[in-house]
Amino acid sequence: MELRHLTQFIAVAEERHFGRAAKRLHMAQPPLSQQIRQLEEQLGVRLLDRTTRRVDLTPAGQELLDRGRKVVEELEALEADVRRLGSGTTGDARLGFAGSATYDLMPAVVRRIEERLPGVGALARGELLTPTMESGLRDGSLDIAFLRPPVASPEVEFRVLRRDPLVVAVPAGSSFAAGRAPEVAELREQAFVAHPPMSVVHRALRELCRRHGFEPRTARVAQGTAEMLSFVAAGSGIAAVPASVRALRLDGVAYVDLVDAPEVELALAWRRDERSALVRSLLDVVVDLTDGGTGVAAPQRAEGVVLPGDNDVALP
Repeated sequence: MELRHLTQFIAVAEERHFGRAAKRLHMAQPPLSQQIRQLEEQLGVRLLDRTTRRVDLTPAGQELLDRGRKVVEELEALEADVRRLGSGTTGDARLGFAGSATYDLMPAVVRRIEERLPGVGALARGELLTPTMESGLRDGSLDIAFLRPPVASPEVEFRVLRRDPLVVAVPAGSSFAAGRAPEVAELREQAFVAHPPMSVVHRALRELCRRHGFEPRTARVAQGTAEMLSFVAAGSGIAAVPASVRALRLDGVAYVDLVDAPEVELALAWRRDERSALVRSLLDVVVDLTDGGTGVAAPQRAEGVVLPGDNDVALP
C-alpha cells in the first residue's frame, strides 16, 4: 500500500463523495476512482459501498480510515521532526563552561539559545576544567564548550572569544581591599586559595609568581569558583581569578586589579569533524551573541580557525 493511495482513500472516506474528494486532492475524479479500485484490488477487500447518491464505508473501510489517519499523522510528525533535526532547530544542546564563564557568560548563552532556538533544550554544566571539557567534546557528552586554552586534543577546534586579565579576590577586610592595585611581588607572603593544578588559571598564577622570584603558597585548593570565593570570604587566603569573576558577587569578598596582570583566554570549542546541524546552529547563535555588542566581549579570532560551514557564511 502506497502512502498516496492511503491519503486518497482517507479523503474519499471523509468526504463521502468522489467529486468533493477529488477537488480536495486537486485532481480529476476519474483517476481518483481508479486509484481507489486499485487499492481495493491490492487489499482484496471492498472498502466502499458506492451508490449514485452517496459513498459509505464497509467495516474494512472504516478500519482502514481509523488506523490510516494515525499512520498519516505519525508520518507527518516524523517528517516535521526530521526536518527540524536536519535544520538544527530541535534537540538537546549539551554545553560546558569554565568556572568564571559560568557566572557571566552561561546565563547570556542559555537565554539567547532559548530565544533563537525555542525547540532546543540548553543543558548547561558549569565550573568545568578544560581537560574535562576536551574529553566531553571527544566522547560526545558535550556539543560545545567555553574553555580556557591551550587545548591539547587535536580533535578539538576552538575560537578565542576574549582575553581576561587576572585580578585578585581578597577578604573584604584586607588591606588590599581599599588600597592601590598591588604589584605581584607584594603577594609573596600571602596564602592562596588555588585552582586545581590542571587549571589554566593555576598555571598562569604559578608562572607569574615564578617570574617575580617566588612560588605561590597554597593554603587551600578549591574545586570551583564559588567554593574558592567562599574560602576567601572566610579569610583562608586570597585568590587569583579572571576578571569576569567579578560577575559573582559575594559578601566578604573584594576584587582588586593587579599591576601587569597576565591574561587568560576564553574560547568557544567544538569537535573538529563536527557535522551536526544542531551544533552549527549553536555556533551561529554564540558567534552572533559574542560579536553583537550585547555585553559579552567580542571575540578575537584565532588565526587559521574556521567554524563548521564557514565556506557558506562569512564571519568577521
